Amino acid sequence: MEDGPESQDITQEVPAEDVFIAPSIHEEDILAGVSYTHCSPIPEVIKDDLSIECVLGVDEAGRGPVLGPMVYGLLYLPLTQHTSLLAQTHHFDDSKVLKPQVRSNLMQAICTPGTDLYQTCGWATRVMSARDISSGMLKPAGVYNLNAQAMDATIQLIKDVFAQGVNVKEIYIDTIGKADVYQKKLERIFPTTMITVAEKADSLYPCVSAASVCAKVTRDAALEVSHQAYSSSNTPANEPKASGADAWGTGYPSSAKTVNWLKGHMDPLFGWGNECRMSWGTAKDMLEAKGNGIKVEWPDTNDDEQARRMTDFYITASAMEVDDEPDDELATWYGKPAPASTF
Repeated sequence: MEDGPESQDITQEVPAEDVFIAPSIHEEDILAGVSYTHCSPIPEVIKDDLSIECVLGVDEAGRGPVLGPMVYGLLYLPLTQHTSLLAQTHHFDDSKVLKPQVRSNLMQAICTPGTDLYQTCGWATRVMSARDISSGMLKPAGVYNLNAQAMDATIQLIKDVFAQGVNVKEIYIDTIGKADVYQKKLERIFPTTMITVAEKADSLYPCVSAASVCAKVTRDAALEVSHQAYSSSNTPANEPKASGADAWGTGYPSSAKTVNWLKGHMDPLFGWGNECRMSWGTAKDMLEAKGNGIKVEWPDTNDDEQARRMTDFYITASAMEVDDEPDDELATWYGKPAPASTF
């Protein structure tokens, strides 16, 4: 239950000033801390001929932050246009390399009817809420770790595309853990498809680069929606509302804005809202620091000392005769415990 990896350069992790709000933003689910999946319609080019062979890429955004969801993005298009459309025409790259406004504009083009990207590319996202991530990682038994959650999200996104009848021939995925182990697992699930799992796949394969843009822009917008719950209630009507990026930064534990926001908005009993991953070391340490949080001790229902037998509530006439002490009405509501000699 430690913080996620922070080795990546987060200089480009700051959202665009006016991030595009894609159809993948379900505001009600985000504010409620609910995980959900959004799938675009099948593009006309593919829908008119489902026999067209397609290439599909998958990547994620927001694995390491303490604030906000982790989002998995998927994008597919005809194999014949993989490099020409994505790399040569639109210059897709790893979303962390692209400037915030560039990736926001690319996502807007994917979602805008009439553009070549809209007519050719289908896409989907799985928004994994901070609440659900922490719930899985904090299970008292059978921990559902982040890698397992990520793999399940990836597999389900791909299955959803196949279920639509899309003829996917090649799949490229940025690895989780050991690439060869993950690839063999996927090959067992999708045996008729050529699958490549590789490190830095978002820099190597254009469809993965495009998927990373879908994931990153969706996460950026989700953070903005989450911040509205705070800015709407705390900002005077005559003052402009601060954006999430201004208030809590990138959401990474290494961001000073993020840490300061967490310190300033921590409830001593409940911690934070649905936007925070309670299983992350950053949040956990703040709550457990001396004087910060309120410690709650839950009774152990399996404690032998707390267990009672049915016979503990039996009472005999002889026991009543020797007991001259006044009764506590509530304590003897179901009778007095019988002495061991009775049995």
